[in-house]
Amino acid sequence: MAHTLPPLPYAYDALEPHISQEIMTLHHTKHHQTYVNALNAAEAAYAKTSTPKERIALQAALKFNGGGHINHSLFWTNLAPSKEKNGSGGVLRDGPLKEAINQSFSSLDNLKKEFNTTTAGIQGSGWGWVGVNPSTKRLEIVTTANQDPLLTHVPIIGVDIWEHAFYLQYKNVKVDYLNAIWNVINFDEAERRFSEAVNGAKL
Repeated sequence: MAHTLPPLPYAYDALEPHISQEIMTLHHTKHHQTYVNALNAAEAAYAKTSTPKERIALQAALKFNGGGHINHSLFWTNLAPSKEKNGSGGVLRDGPLKEAINQSFSSLDNLKKEFNTTTAGIQGSGWGWVGVNPSTKRLEIVTTANQDPLLTHVPIIGVDIWEHAFYLQYKNVKVDYLNAIWNVINFDEAERRFSEAVNGAKL
């Protein structure tokens, strides 16, 4: 079956002032839709191939657009309106995720600081992740290039660091975007992912 653009679980302006309505609208309806369209086209072309050479030639398109679709589908549910808008964004409740953050990073503030420093250092485009190491069950900060999905860890929190995710509002100051986005991180969703990860479920 063809892939489709998942609906946002909130309005396009719900994450303001931290992420503008204009960014969310363009990011979702234009950028993510483009990945979906290109992935469907690449998979349709792959289904018609008859030689290994033809299949190999399509691998880059499948990886890039498939990764873009996977990453963005996770990203939208990764966000929620902030507590200033009566939402749960930015609110880390007591529970297993908070305990794991304290165990790996001493505090949420230290996690934010380390994550922002690491992610701001990405050269070009990519993603910053908080993921569960499947071997140790501990949280770690990881980055991936371009639209590569996170395959070495179970993704708990992912942040898009492509310019289309922030440039209209934050220009070239990635650190301001990274500081702001923590106000709309959906820690309830992150808690769900973390619980599934440590209990052995594949996300």
